[in-house]
Amino acid sequence: MKWNSTIGLTLILLVSMLIAGVFSGIAGTSIGREALKGITQPDTRPNNLANRKGDLPRKDEVLILPEDKIIANVKTRISGGKAAAVVAKPVSAATSNVAAAQAKFPLTTESEDVTLEIRSVQQQGDSLIISVSLRNASKAPVKFLYSFLEVKDNQNRTLSANTEELPSELPADNQVYAGIIRLPMASVDKAEKLSLALSDYPDQKVQLEAANIPVVR
Repeated sequence: MKWNSTIGLTLILLVSMLIAGVFSGIAGTSIGREALKGITQPDTRPNNLANRKGDLPRKDEVLILPEDKIIANVKTRISGGKAAAVVAKPVSAATSNVAAAQAKFPLTTESEDVTLEIRSVQQQGDSLIISVSLRNASKAPVKFLYSFLEVKDNQNRTLSANTEELPSELPADNQVYAGIIRLPMASVDKAEKLSLALSDYPDQKVQLEAANIPVVR
């Protein structure tokens, strides 16, 4: 029987396809096993479920937390972060200095039954405001000419000052009359303490003098 070349070629192709199919199956099986490593079928037997209550999850298992626990943890962390961010602010040195200076008031001076009280000193914009009051406990009214008010700093410099709301004639009624003395802040930029002197006009019997008035900035 003469060998037919066509039949031989067909047999060779069939054998080659068979060999390729076998190798493909082996390779696919190996790849599938590698991909499924670490994945096991859950054990749903009642006795095993009961025995595993309270145990830690196994190494290859994925632990899924309930949604309510996740939300609670997030809220706790958020609230904790806000609480940690609240820091007490220290009192500034400027605030402490102002409080210490204001604690020295009121300063009082008296002459011929007329009292001058310096109640406070504070900065308002470009001005230094000295709050004062006058009281006349004598039997006669007293006149003042406030243009003669003398204000000096601790370097003995005479400063320009204006008065507001103080009466030019102080009645002899023992009542308190309040007003202010206003100075430009530029004039007290290097001053630490002030002194002032006020006398009645024209007799100049009443001599009201106050010293060591702190400059508050």
